[in-house]
Amino acid sequence: MNVKPIKDEADYDAALTEIAALMDAQPDTPEGDRLDVLVTLLEAYEEKHWRVSPPDPIEAIKARMQQRGLTRRDLEKVLGSKSRVSEVMNRKRPLTMEMIRRLHSKFGIPAESLIQPTIRRRRRRRRRASPA
Repeated sequence: MNVKPIKDEADYDAALTEIAALMDAQPDTPEGDRLDVLVTLLEAYEEKHWRVSPPDPIEAIKARMQQRGLTRRDLEKVLGSKSRVSEVMNRKRPLTMEMIRRLHSKFGIPAESLIQPTIRRRRRRRRRASPA
């Protein structure tokens, strides 16, 4: 089996083409083994060059709420009081480890997303009209 590392986009495209041709290969055959090796190389290249960062925790919570049709009231059962939910969702209070555990177990939000630092949004100051 003559396999070489994927070093650039041309190698990547060639590996994709070969993988497509080998998709019907049976396991434990030379073609199946080649497919396994190529897929592993492809995944390593993608991880190195196109890694996708996990979303901001609040955005991850909002996305899951939308997916499951959840409301802020549903979050109260996991995060605490109505005011606590408001503080967290408005980025005024960070998630605690206990909140992260509960969000992960109750709503299936990946812990990797929840442990990311929350991005604070800057408040825009309104300009006052100058007296004429």
